[in-house]
Amino acid sequence: MSGGHTAKAKRLASFIENLAVALALAVAWVRPTPASAASLFLQVMTPAVTLTPSATDYVNDYVEVTGASGIELRIKTNDPVGMSILVRCSDPAPQVALNDFLVRTTTPPGAGGSALSSYAPISATNVFLWSTGTTLAPFFTVLTDIRIRNLIRYDDSPSAGTANYMNTLVFTVVSP
Repeated sequence: MSGGHTAKAKRLASFIENLAVALALAVAWVRPTPASAASLFLQVMTPAVTLTPSATDYVNDYVEVTGASGIELRIKTNDPVGMSILVRCSDPAPQVALNDFLVRTTTPPGAGGSALSSYAPISATNVFLWSTGTTLAPFFTVLTDIRIRNLIRYDDSPSAGTANYMNTLVFTVVSP
């Protein structure tokens, strides 16, 4: 090869080498980086609730706690598809019959989500309570209402004194 051709060949080789490096960088730039793991957060702010029936409650045959008197949950998520809250009774032998133990929330659902806005019986398996279809930050509060019906079944009439009944609820957050 003559000197001119050798210089051209070296420039071409250098150009191809630089092009290969530039393409590799472009591919690295375009390639999506792995998304951070989504995090779901739930904190039960009301660890226990006491329902004390009045004479009127016995006439109505139910006792309830609602709104801020109920169970307060504090939640947040960075998951772009949102999150759902589920609730269940974990007691192997619940003291209040599951069909008599009702839950709901009057907290409006998050964007693209839904909520259990009418009372429904609790179960030993997860019951849907509330959801959002997008990220949720900063912290958001979901209030859970509790109603115990069929009070006549439970030995605690106004003149009988006090009887204690306890059921344990488990709240779970999941990504849809």
